[in-house]
Amino acid sequence: MLTPATRMGLSIAAAVGVYGVSFGALSVAAGLTVWQTCALSALMFTGGSQFAFIGVVAGGGTGAAAWAAATLLGIRNGIYGMQLKALIRPPGRLIPLMAQLTIDESTATATAQDDHDERVRGFWTAGLGVYLLWNTFTLVGALAGSQISDPGAWGLDGAAVAAFLGLLWPRLKSRDPVATAVVASLATLLAMPFVPPGIPVVLAAVVTAGWWALRRRKAVAA
Repeated sequence: MLTPATRMGLSIAAAVGVYGVSFGALSVAAGLTVWQTCALSALMFTGGSQFAFIGVVAGGGTGAAAWAAATLLGIRNGIYGMQLKALIRPPGRLIPLMAQLTIDESTATATAQDDHDERVRGFWTAGLGVYLLWNTFTLVGALAGSQISDPGAWGLDGAAVAAFLGLLWPRLKSRDPVATAVVASLATLLAMPFVPPGIPVVLAAVVTAGWWALRRRKAVAA
């Protein structure tokens, strides 16, 4: 019998997993091979970081810039991990596997539950479900992308942007997240004409962190 958390996890996995088609096609178009693309999904397994990585590569950025952009976007998963460890209290032997499956979707499914057992079910259902479907559709997209000269003609380039907006939009419910998004966007746009691809994301993170530190200092002084 499916519980509410299990149903939520399965529905999220089905909705998110198909984005792997977009990643696979765009990754091949950026110059990665089919197997490099599949390895990136299997090992990195965090969509935002993966799209950032291939975006920098496609724009002519260096490997270091691609790594930096992907890492910055992946830091949130470490924060999720600390929260989930406290909520789920997993046995030590499962922590490495749990870390690999800690993404936006598995975290959201788990934290949406009130019951401990439901949190566990939600996490594993969403995490494993997204992992299996994401990697399956990454392979499909990579194989298809190798036969497509221009993924943009199929709208696959826009799918990545839509995925980012879908993750961001629900979080813009108060003044602070909106202000953060505006500051980061302005910093990125101002830096883009002057620095290599991937670096604007790094600069935006530094500027945003500095802006928040300044706000906190002013609040303490007041």
